[in-house]
Amino acid sequence: MHDYSLPFDKTTIEEIKKTFPTPFYLYDEEGIRNCIQRIRTAFSWNKGYKEYFAVKATPNPAILKLLSSLGCGFDCASSTELMLAQKLGVTGKNIMFSSNDTPAGDYRFARELGAIINLDDCSHIDFLSENGGIPETVCMRYNPGTDFIVQNDIMGQLKESKFGMTRAQLIESVKKLSALGAKHFGVHAMLASCALNEDYYPTLAREVFSLALEIKEKTGVTLSFANLSGGIGIPYRPEDSAVDILRIGENVRLVYEELIEKNGMELSLFTEMGRFVTGPYGYLVSTVIHEKETYKNYLGIDATACNLMRPAIYGAYHHITLLGKENEKADTMYDVTGSLCENNDKFAVDRLLPKADIGDIAVIHDAGAHGYSMGYNYNGKLRCAELLLKKDKSVTLIRRAETAKDYFATLDIYPEFCD
Repeated sequence: MHDYSLPFDKTTIEEIKKTFPTPFYLYDEEGIRNCIQRIRTAFSWNKGYKEYFAVKATPNPAILKLLSSLGCGFDCASSTELMLAQKLGVTGKNIMFSSNDTPAGDYRFARELGAIINLDDCSHIDFLSENGGIPETVCMRYNPGTDFIVQNDIMGQLKESKFGMTRAQLIESVKKLSALGAKHFGVHAMLASCALNEDYYPTLAREVFSLALEIKEKTGVTLSFANLSGGIGIPYRPEDSAVDILRIGENVRLVYEELIEKNGMELSLFTEMGRFVTGPYGYLVSTVIHEKETYKNYLGIDATACNLMRPAIYGAYHHITLLGKENEKADTMYDVTGSLCENNDKFAVDRLLPKADIGDIAVIHDAGAHGYSMGYNYNGKLRCAELLLKKDKSVTLIRRAETAKDYFATLDIYPEFCD
């Protein structure tokens, strides 16, 4: 049974609410720090190891600054994400630029910053050559095109994925890039998402390392690095178990020794975790404002799918705690809803919770990745604040809540809306 203990209590949140009204996101700084330390320990056997945090997961400068201070680079996918990195003083090989269907301007900006460019397609070689030029270090994204199977579980039907190039295309790309002046090469592959199977990374490593051997055999090029990307999941559901990142790192090491070391090669390993790093350490905090009884019991909170869209679009499970009622029996069934004019604006359907009261604080767990970043403004809803919880239980505002002025800001051609 997954442990949903919280790094704060009802008293802490009630004190925070005096300054910052709900809804808001609250991130646990100590939890994030400890997670990065576990990851670094897991892969410490590889002297070139680096974690490139996936900026798309939690693109807040305070979170990114914290991660950079812990030795992380950034995985960026757009000019705006590159700007975030640049503003924080992160440039050069501390950026992995992994994009697809990439605009010319994005490639040019990535080249200006000296980022490692991860090419999604062989046709992008000429496009990059014309828009920034071929760098000395370049990465290529691999898609084997087969069902990716781990312990008889199909983790992904890769022929349906728009990402990456075939094995043959990648090998030809190495030859072409070499002819154009590239000197250092890496391979990237992300073949699953939200994987809780601890064999995922070791199996992925075997796929990527075998490709590295084939590249050397067919082109004479020895890869400099292998990027295992992200894809490691977190235990959203009560029945889920967290992966043991230390055991995963050790099992990747065994594959590395078998395929890389025994063939006289050396590779730096990179990862690009997002969800695993911040997901469990972010909470959407809201307040119960209505209860409705018709054909079902509806519990209305002041957050909406605009704040956290995953349950609405994916049917994703996020655990919900009513603060102060953690030890009460969950014997009342609710649909937990927001106020959007959409019937899928539900954080939970047929969820057993303790009997709720108006004013209860509802905490939505595991919202620290792909939560705020996927927010939107439907119905004119305004994005909420983001707060960082310190070890001493104090909080820092790291993004203020939007105002109506923010919502109307792009209508500056109509001054009456912006005054």
